[in-house]
Amino acid sequence: MRDELVSYELRESVALLGFDDGKANVIGPAAQAALHAALDRAEKEARALVLAGRPGRFSAGFDLGVMRAGGAEVARMVRGGAELAARLYAFPLPVVAAVTGHALAMGAVLLLVADERIGASGDFKIGLNETAIGMTLPDFALILTRERLAPTHLTRATLNAEIFGPDGAVEAGFLDRVVPAAELPQEAFARASALAALDLSAHCATKRRLREVALAALRESLSAVG
Repeated sequence: MRDELVSYELRESVALLGFDDGKANVIGPAAQAALHAALDRAEKEARALVLAGRPGRFSAGFDLGVMRAGGAEVARMVRGGAELAARLYAFPLPVVAAVTGHALAMGAVLLLVADERIGASGDFKIGLNETAIGMTLPDFALILTRERLAPTHLTRATLNAEIFGPDGAVEAGFLDRVVPAAELPQEAFARASALAALDLSAHCATKRRLREVALAALRESLSAVG
């Protein structure tokens, strides 16, 4: 595991967050803490942010090592993931996800909370594989799937655990568009820069109104996790 799980660079008015644990980019307790720290800094310094994974891997989801160990740590990790998702969904700045590769399980949930999702082209897997590996999707994830996925793909993506390539992920609603992998960093930065030019007070107020029902449901769902 890398010493620095989440790198941070302020470029003009855009905070560039790079999530890279050197492996599968699991969203365990350490990664959650590092992401929150980067978000704290972005709120103070930036007008928009880009969240990117490592080349070929956006995130494989929750840490299966913690999952296999069981006990109270599992509930804390899942609750932490729900809190992170809720924070990003209500984040006061525009959020662009630069989806650098595979995004599975909780990694795919993070795509559902970004304001814009740009994916790299390639032989990548994107989706919610929980029911294929004996897990039940938590309430917070289901709330977000209902909000962001295409109705025609909702059952396929949740109950049936269908996994999509980048183009299919656009149709399903996990991504907004796909670009060549080499162009992704600049495309994500350019889009975040354009969003940074918005009136942020109006952006934030509109986001709260647009998502208030889902955010209320997310907050309620936290009481059932851990």
